[in-house]
Amino acid sequence: MISVCLVDDQNLVRQGVRSLLDLSEDIRVVAECADGAQAVQDIPRIKPDVVLLDLRMPNMSGLEVLQALSARNELPPTIILTTFDDDQLVLQGLKAGARGYLLKDVSLEQLVEAVRTVAGGGSLVAPMVTQRLMAGVARMQNNFTSLEQPDPLTERETEILRLLSGGYSNKEIANSLKVAEGTVKNHVSNILSKLGVRDRTRAVLKALEMGIV
Repeated sequence: MISVCLVDDQNLVRQGVRSLLDLSEDIRVVAECADGAQAVQDIPRIKPDVVLLDLRMPNMSGLEVLQALSARNELPPTIILTTFDDDQLVLQGLKAGARGYLLKDVSLEQLVEAVRTVAGGGSLVAPMVTQRLMAGVARMQNNFTSLEQPDPLTERETEILRLLSGGYSNKEIANSLKVAEGTVKNHVSNILSKLGVRDRTRAVLKALEMGIV
């Protein structure tokens, strides 16, 4: 059973997300937080498998929650719930440690799949938001901790990175390129290593910053 904590100052949003997740047999909402301060206090104690986090909240924003829990090494796998006008905040949230992001009008299938993906150690890049983030990167200075220029990617690695930035899973990329899923996983590992990042989400961000995709 995947345990989930919802963090959103809007009660209706929490109720809506909970009602969707309640339809899934393997996901259970174990806690709700109405503001960031409560989240920072409760999440380390509850230790949920996944956190669904709103960024725009009074008193303490979702971004501050990410930064506070990351600094204490107490941040569970977290998905940002965003609206269309949050591009810059989403970028900052991903850099602060979130595993991915979803739009608040997400379908049941997308929401459940996202929670399962992140609970299983994966990262999440929603295609609808990715295009907007690409435009946002151009407007936002994106300084990564790694100062070294990454190793050049091969043509195939660049192709896979572009598909990653479109929100495709390893299986979908494998089908598209007509190769084994294990081959794609190896390529993704090489991409992360060359870019000096820990996960797929940061790989996409760095690729966007460098103009690779």
